[in-house]
Amino acid sequence: IFFRSFVLNATMPKEVKPKKVPKEVADAKKKPYAREKQKEMTRSVKVPAHRYTPLKEHWMEIYTPLVDQCKLEVRMNLKNRTVDIRPSKECTDPKNMGQKGVDFVTAFILGFEVPDCLALLRMDDIFLNSFMIKDVKTLEGDHLSRAIGRMSGSKGKTKFTIENQTRTRIVLAGSHVHIMGSFQNIRVARRAFSELIRGSPAGKIYRQVEGTMNRVNDSF
Repeated sequence: IFFRSFVLNATMPKEVKPKKVPKEVADAKKKPYAREKQKEMTRSVKVPAHRYTPLKEHWMEIYTPLVDQCKLEVRMNLKNRTVDIRPSKECTDPKNMGQKGVDFVTAFILGFEVPDCLALLRMDDIFLNSFMIKDVKTLEGDHLSRAIGRMSGSKGKTKFTIENQTRTRIVLAGSHVHIMGSFQNIRVARRAFSELIRGSPAGKIYRQVEGTMNRVNDSF
């Protein structure tokens, strides 16, 4: 009996306590995953050459609200000429705030003023919409130039009038049209510019827009 007990005690494995991993080692193991996750959440906005100088001039106006209000991390990537945006640790809604940050920077790159772009950060019902003249009608040469002239009007009168009527902000960049506003107002403004591209006179468009906006306001 003594011999059997001795053998059993000799062959039974001793209880092994798990080794305590130092905090520095544990953090080091987590860091690659954290870095990979941050990399996945980083989004970049390309900066074309003609908007590089304005971006540098207004950098602090763009950087401050993104960091203070949206709790995002922002940097200007000089190598790739992009604005890189990612959520910080303090950001409570990374996906939504990240998208708002991208829209804000994109709006400035398209040519909107910083105060107008801020509406994209502060309001949930403000959007961006862009289209080209060729999306409405294929025009070339003088016909294209006249269509651009009709959209702008003398000293920008037509554009400003449609902006005021539809409560939107509009940027005309060559054959591109960029509109910022609520979904309904963007649709009205886009329809107005489409009619101008097709050749409708500005006076007729003003009346149509006014009537449409009155119906929209009455419905609300």
